Amino acid sequence: MAETADRHALYQQAVQSPEADVEFFTQAFRELRGRMPKSLREDFCGTAYLATTWAASKRGRTAIGVDLDAPTLEWGRAHNVEPAGRSVARRVELLCADVLDVETPAVDVICAMNFSFCVFHDRATLRRYFENARRALVDDGILVLEIYGGTEAIEAREESRPCDGFTYVWDQDRFDPIHNRTLCYIHFRFPDRSKMERAFVYDWRLWSIPELREVLEEAGFTSSVVYWEEVDDDGDGTGEFRRTESEEQQESFLAYVIGLK
Repeated sequence: MAETADRHALYQQAVQSPEADVEFFTQAFRELRGRMPKSLREDFCGTAYLATTWAASKRGRTAIGVDLDAPTLEWGRAHNVEPAGRSVARRVELLCADVLDVETPAVDVICAMNFSFCVFHDRATLRRYFENARRALVDDGILVLEIYGGTEAIEAREESRPCDGFTYVWDQDRFDPIHNRTLCYIHFRFPDRSKMERAFVYDWRLWSIPELREVLEEAGFTSSVVYWEEVDDDGDGTGEFRRTESEEQQESFLAYVIGLK
C-alpha cells in the first residue's frame, strides 16, 4: 500500500482543513478590517489546496499560490485547481518562485500555513520575508502566520492518528535549545504493515510568538494580534480561535499571529 500511495493526497487528508482556514481568514479579516476579503496569496502553497478552496468559496475571489517546488505545484494544478472547474481555475494563479523576493499584485490576505515560515532560521531572513509580504498587501491587508508551541513542542516524541485507510505519524526527532531548531518528519503507515517513512521532512526554527511580533514590527507592520486555539476539557484543540493577549502555558498549543499593514 505504501508503494502505491500518493504522499500529497495523504498529506491533504491528514493535515489540511482548507475550508476551516478560509472561514477563519474571513472572520478575522472582518473583525480587524470591517469588510469582506476578496484576494489571497498562499505562500509555501505546496499543492495549492488552500488557494483553490479560497477561490471556490465565493464568486469573484482570487488566489495566488507561491512555492519553490515545481513538481508539487503541477500536482496541485492537476489534482486541485483544474478539477475545481474553469470558473475557479481561472481565478487561481500558481507561481514557482521564492517568497523572499516574489512580486505579485496586492492582495487582502497573505498566509503562511503549517508553520512553513519556520524554514527561515535567522531573524534577518524572517524580516526580509515579512517586508516582502507587507509590500504585496493592500493598505488594510493582513499577514497570517500559523505557529505552534508548548512544553511538548521541544520534546523528542512521536504521535500517531488514524485516518481513512492509513495512520498519520508526526515525529519530532530532535530539538536544539541553543538555536531553537527542530527536525521533524511525517510518516504514513498502512493496514498491510507497509510504511512510507519520512514522506515529509522539516528542518525548522521554532519561533516564539513574541519574536514573531517583534520582527513584524521591525518589518513595518503597524500592529499585530494573536488568535489562540481553544481547548476542550481533555486539553485537545477545538478548531475555534479567539483573540487574546495573555494565556497560560499548555503542553501543546496552536495559534495565529496576524500582522496588520
